Amino acid sequence: MKTEIWILLGSIATAALSMPVYRLSSEGRQRGRDASGRGGSFFLGYFVRDWFYWAFRPCFSLPVALGLSPLVFNLLGVLFGVAAGVALAMGQLPWAGLYVLLSGLADVIDGQVARARNLASPAGAFLDSTLDRYSETAVFLGAGWFYPSQAANLLVVAALAGSLLVSYTRARGESLGVLCKYGVLQRAERMLLMALGTILDPTLSSAMGEPTGTALLWVLGVMAAGTLGTSVFRTIWITRRLGDGAE
Repeated sequence: MKTEIWILLGSIATAALSMPVYRLSSEGRQRGRDASGRGGSFFLGYFVRDWFYWAFRPCFSLPVALGLSPLVFNLLGVLFGVAAGVALAMGQLPWAGLYVLLSGLADVIDGQVARARNLASPAGAFLDSTLDRYSETAVFLGAGWFYPSQAANLLVVAALAGSLLVSYTRARGESLGVLCKYGVLQRAERMLLMALGTILDPTLSSAMGEPTGTALLWVLGVMAAGTLGTSVFRTIWITRRLGDGAE
């Protein structure tokens, strides 16, 4: 078994063993608590997100102690996103997955640092969400370069469009006074899917007797269907709420 698989399995085992410890802690006993401040999601509920913030607390505390700016991690998130896209384009899929995970971690840290240092602001929130889109786009561009066929490229474009629309429908609705967090494959879920898909692809594709990239293509198909479906649902849901408010 390849090294990256052992690392991934070790990480999953460590996470699984730490969850009961968190559940028994004073923080973990507060069910329904949303430590992230960003809400739950269809797949990643409050417990998983709160556990993540508990487990990775040292990653948040150190930058605060060093007085680092949230902007540092905004830019790191984009840098890792671009690195993931380049690695994908070069066919280095496991490395791309690692960079996707690092980009996601940087994205989480910047928000924690901003809140801990009382630096949260509308400008910072705008920059954070906008740079997230740049990072995500870079990853999909790398995927588009990696696949030579038009059919695969169409799937990549569909997954990218759906991902951007999921974020846009929520942001536009929120700007009009309607907050909609419903649906599947929000950003954290998309990043996790892309990371797992790229890391596991060489092993899974080889096991299926298919060329490298086949397993990831299935993941992109799931992402395209899930994100486009969520964006359509949010469009209808928000439109109805706005219509009800106008009556």
